[in-house]
Amino acid sequence: MIVAFSVSPSGGEDGSVSEAVARAVQVVRESGLPNETNAMFTNIEGEWDEVMDVVKRAVEAAGEGAARVSLVLKADIRPGHEGQLAAKVERVEQHLARNDG
Repeated sequence: MIVAFSVSPSGGEDGSVSEAVARAVQVVRESGLPNETNAMFTNIEGEWDEVMDVVKRAVEAAGEGAARVSLVLKADIRPGHEGQLAAKVERVEQHLARNDG
């Protein structure tokens, strides 16, 4: 499965979320699962239980010192498929390359 998630604490001391988001991303990166972070989401790929465990720990890390945490999560659940974090993008790029010719 691939999960795209965004976590944002509120009610913290200074109002900035970048430090909290960095704590969440660090949890994801240390998980060893394939992942990428962009301006809006962090994407992570793996089996259901391992991905959800990482998301939970990332939310907990981001929420340190916050009164509440907002989580947005989107999942592509496709059993038996691996390497889709890059493969999905590659398929789109192939279509774009055909249209450029």
